Amino acid sequence: MKTVIMAGGKGTRIASVNALVPKPMIEVAGKPVLLWQIECLKRQGLNDFIFVTGHLGDVVENYFGDGSAFGIKIEYYREKEPLGTAGALYFLQDRLSEDFLLLNGDIIFDADISRLAAAHKENKKKGAYATIFTHPNDHPFDSGLISADGNGKVTEWLHKEDARGWHVNRVNAGIHMLSPELPRMIKAGSKTDLDRDLLRPLVSEGRLYAYDSPEYVKDMGTPERYAEVSADILSGKVRARNLSEKQLAVFLDRDGTINKYAGFVRRPEELELCDGAAEAVKAINASGRLAIVVTNQPVIARGEVTREGLNEIHAKMETLLGEKGAYIDRLYYCPHHPHSGYEGEIKELKIDCECRKPKPGMLFKAASELNIDLSRSWMIGDGENDRECAKRAGCRFAGIGIDGDVTGKDLSECVGMILGKANDK
Repeated sequence: MKTVIMAGGKGTRIASVNALVPKPMIEVAGKPVLLWQIECLKRQGLNDFIFVTGHLGDVVENYFGDGSAFGIKIEYYREKEPLGTAGALYFLQDRLSEDFLLLNGDIIFDADISRLAAAHKENKKKGAYATIFTHPNDHPFDSGLISADGNGKVTEWLHKEDARGWHVNRVNAGIHMLSPELPRMIKAGSKTDLDRDLLRPLVSEGRLYAYDSPEYVKDMGTPERYAEVSADILSGKVRARNLSEKQLAVFLDRDGTINKYAGFVRRPEELELCDGAAEAVKAINASGRLAIVVTNQPVIARGEVTREGLNEIHAKMETLLGEKGAYIDRLYYCPHHPHSGYEGEIKELKIDCECRKPKPGMLFKAASELNIDLSRSWMIGDGENDRECAKRAGCRFAGIGIDGDVTGKDLSECVGMILGKANDK
């Protein structure tokens, strides 16, 4: 499989770090960004590259040559004039006869690309031309936002200038699996924006899918992000988030833990974050652990809230967290309820399932999907169901107002005690 890297960025926002090289050649923790990308992919058996260069392209070409010194093969396409973030793909059609990986050249990442490739293979059976890698980030308010249905099909793509209400915190990370049909859709010699001109129009055709992952991907396009990425590489956080590595998680109950307890929440207006909850989730994010919400929502089975209505409630939660730079990596909810007799109930959901806490089904599902080491992970909650669920899953438990391995008065205090435990590192 070929990898195409767009390596011609000028990096005007990060010129204070180094204005003498193109942005993908700026050194982060002692290596150019492009070299970090190559090393990650080479470890996974990807060694056939095409670099699209432009601004100061000779710097890239002189450093990497034909790639043989790095144990890979590199071809080049140098733009004579800027063609946007996708225009050059038109001229690469003959070299891209199969599915290929397309990367932004200014991102530091470490991800299990085999998972993305497998997802794209399945998505193609459903008509996909492209599968984009999406993830949560700590600045959704100035990012484009992606919404997808339960099968991964993208249903909405909001750019930064678009009006938005409550929203799920998922953004395009700059990693894409594309089918060879895509380059053929570009007009010869046109300046083409990958997101706006090529990918977003696929939404209405049902041909764009998302692969969602909590793995580390961050652009280093500002001095602040450059410093953060450098620190994350040196701490080992970047490599550790690759899903081929065992992950540590903090599982979070929702009601009474993240949002103030108000009985069953049936409308977004009824959800209000607990004091300090966003800061606590942000601390989990910074620690390198996954922040995963697991919540019983019997209101679905009882016919009191639709799945769409619950999604809007959770979108409000994610929006409020995102406003303070916090995010959840994954959310699981149980829609079932074992007892019948409610007006308007959904009969097929009135079952004794394996996912309703205190049963540990949601935690087991997360562990399977995200390669989580449950024995070194934590559950935080405010009820006996949460404590029993943690026990059955083999996790340690932090109780909000109830006894656990640690006990605190709120989420913030519990997170502080968890992150302070040396044996969790």
